[in-house]
Amino acid sequence: MNENNLTFKELALIDPLLRAVEKEGYTTPTPIQAKSIPSLLEGKDLVGIAQTGTGKTAAFVLPLLQRMTTSKRSSNPGFPRALVLAPTRELAAQIGESFASYGRFLRFRHTVIFGGVKQNPQVRQIKAGVDILVATPGRLLDLMNQGFIKLRDI
Repeated sequence: MNENNLTFKELALIDPLLRAVEKEGYTTPTPIQAKSIPSLLEGKDLVGIAQTGTGKTAAFVLPLLQRMTTSKRSSNPGFPRALVLAPTRELAAQIGESFASYGRFLRFRHTVIFGGVKQNPQVRQIKAGVDILVATPGRLLDLMNQGFIKLRDI
């Protein structure tokens, strides 16, 4: 696969994701996306390293959303189906925005949780049910210890 002139369609992304990528103004995948999306769509584990601004978030968000679409499972309150850990609240918020953008034509619920703010609004969202949880480690552990989040469905 020559990643230099590859299209997102050639990466075998489903139509709702292709529409979202187009709406974001992207025409061709970056090298990290071209290398990682096919492997992640196959369910393989991956460690990727690339500079800031090269599309690393889309490189894992797009295949995660696609794999969730083909899964028959549904989310239950307090039991997210996917977990993304982020080291800072800023990065967690950015990743959450990516899920909103790329998932705009899909019916997944996501939320972002982090410390330094009141937990009650976050707990309400979790109790309402989320498919994808983006979290910083401290707040995740805190809400798990309080019994609000269980990871058995991940």
